[in-house]
Amino acid sequence: MTYYRAQLDHADGPRAYLAERGLRVLVQREWPWRVGYAPPGWSSLTSHLRAAGFTAEELIGAGLSTRTRQDPDRLIDVFRDRVMFPVRDRAGHAVAFLGRSGPGAGEDVPKYINSPETALYDKGQLLFGVAEQHERIAGRWTPVLVEGPADVLAVWLSYSRSGRTGAVALAPCGTALTDTQAAILRRLPGATQGLVGAFDGDPAGRAAVDRAFQLLRHPRFPGPLLAAEFSAGADPADLVRRPNGKAQLRAILQRQTRPMLDAVVDHRLARLVERHPRLLEDIDGRCTAVRLLTPLLYEATDPDEAIRVARHIVAHARVGVDTVAIAALAHLEAVVHGLDPPINAGPELRRPCGRHPTTDGQRASTRPIPTVE
Repeated sequence: MTYYRAQLDHADGPRAYLAERGLRVLVQREWPWRVGYAPPGWSSLTSHLRAAGFTAEELIGAGLSTRTRQDPDRLIDVFRDRVMFPVRDRAGHAVAFLGRSGPGAGEDVPKYINSPETALYDKGQLLFGVAEQHERIAGRWTPVLVEGPADVLAVWLSYSRSGRTGAVALAPCGTALTDTQAAILRRLPGATQGLVGAFDGDPAGRAAVDRAFQLLRHPRFPGPLLAAEFSAGADPADLVRRPNGKAQLRAILQRQTRPMLDAVVDHRLARLVERHPRLLEDIDGRCTAVRLLTPLLYEATDPDEAIRVARHIVAHARVGVDTVAIAALAHLEAVVHGLDPPINAGPELRRPCGRHPTTDGQRASTRPIPTVE
């Protein structure tokens, strides 16, 4: 880490990039994050460490060097021309890195690359930002789950001058959220106040919210699960760059959130409509949407939340309350009897739609009822 930090001191491009991203403080202050820079040469770090007496096996075992395919005897750096974010274990030791592509990288270059797994590092076992923010975590600040290190730092900066309470952001280490990481979040002192998922408004961000909900709901999270809403292509790291962006980000995390379960319902319905654009145009399609959404009623933590989600489905699928109620009972019956949920249920589930008029007077069509994966 000392080598990467020293390289940042005289790397004008990466320094300017961090400043442009609203992260100038990371250049001015080394601790607690110790962000650095991996130079663009093929073997800059490898040559430096070999000269210091480290063996090839040690460098490969640490995840810092790798062998080339053409010449297995030649070692090159794993990270080249990247802003480097150290990943620390609970004791605060750097055990891996997340490397962000440099400011001049082409579109075909991955934005982030992660250290390979080593004897010290299992990327599914750690969350980025835990060690650096132990005081905020111990102070029972509300946890915020974000996608990457730049988002963690954006939230950290937004609360840099706050008092005794605030939000503390954490991120998976270059992978989707795992069961172990969900368990870490569940044990945080501030988890009793809930957790906010703050992801991009794009499809990848919506998928991240859905996965987080699936992993955090069982066993039950100590506090409410919430989702912050960002516009498509925006995230905390983008927002903090704007004028008054830090205050805007704090406002979103504190006041512009909604139950994560509501977000999951909307995401599932949006995916259905994307695959089947005419799904909600007739009664059969609406009934299919209801059958695919009503299992989420059983993810509610209490009856009041289940009623709210049911009303949400009624409004967005444009059906009657009785249709949702019958679909929910059919799903429960299928679960009790060990059957698959009634995705393409028979006439008994279609009957409520056929018997009760819709808001626009449409009749049931004969189009095939779509399914989803």
